[in-house]
Amino acid sequence: MDEWAPDAVVSTFHLAGQITGRLRGSGVLSVPTVVYVTDFALHRGWLHPGNDLHVCVTEAAAAAARTGTGRPAVASGPLVAPEFHLPQGLPLARRSRWEATFARYAPGRPPVLVSAGAWGVGSALLGTVRGLARHGCLPVLLCGRDERLRRRAARLPGVLALGWVTDMAQLMPCARVLIDNAAGQTAVQALAARVPVIAYRPIPGHGAEGVRHMAAAGLSVTARDLGELLGAVDRLAQPGAARDRQLARGASAFLSDAARLITDLTAPEGPRGGPYAGGS
Repeated sequence: MDEWAPDAVVSTFHLAGQITGRLRGSGVLSVPTVVYVTDFALHRGWLHPGNDLHVCVTEAAAAAARTGTGRPAVASGPLVAPEFHLPQGLPLARRSRWEATFARYAPGRPPVLVSAGAWGVGSALLGTVRGLARHGCLPVLLCGRDERLRRRAARLPGVLALGWVTDMAQLMPCARVLIDNAAGQTAVQALAARVPVIAYRPIPGHGAEGVRHMAAAGLSVTARDLGELLGAVDRLAQPGAARDRQLARGASAFLSDAARLITDLTAPEGPRGGPYAGGS
């Protein structure tokens, strides 16, 4: 910290936020510390009253942070790379690769992304994509770094299995819907790219809690079984009022610029008596 002399310290991981909170609270750090909470569900590990500000994905999470720390917390909405916010503005050449791939695998079938996260985790993933293929969709299983899962899924008829994808901002807007099990980064990227999110078979722990909170905020819909999942895909993958409503809810999640909130914190009036004093 002495070497870099920053204007503020920002944590995006809960254990890092515990460290900055302790250093700030004990006076070792003289600059503001901010925790950006990436989860929809705010577990206790994110909270330390020594930090100056918690920036959260939703107002419900910000309220929980204020209650848990007695310190200021605000909602900015999800933090997503800028290119995800311009799906319709992407050059045709950057989208055509995925559109051509989808058309080659299953012409006329709506592409449905199924996310298994970076580790390729989830329950009944192969059964889910098999059911989607039989229903007339093109399931695109995002296997992350799990090559064994990718090889197994690639043997299923009508299923496109992908490994680690480096151009998600180009892939995402070519899909009609995302099926998600963790309410993590892929889910909020879909919101930015104007792709409806369906939560299905969430992974235990933070995944299930995050899915529940994301749905409570109106940013996703949940399906309890394969029949409900296929019905939700039918409603949201095709143009219509249901899809338009869900897309509008997703767009409303992006409340403000998290970076601006943090830079405002470093203004001369300071955080302990400045614009965030009083926990607002």
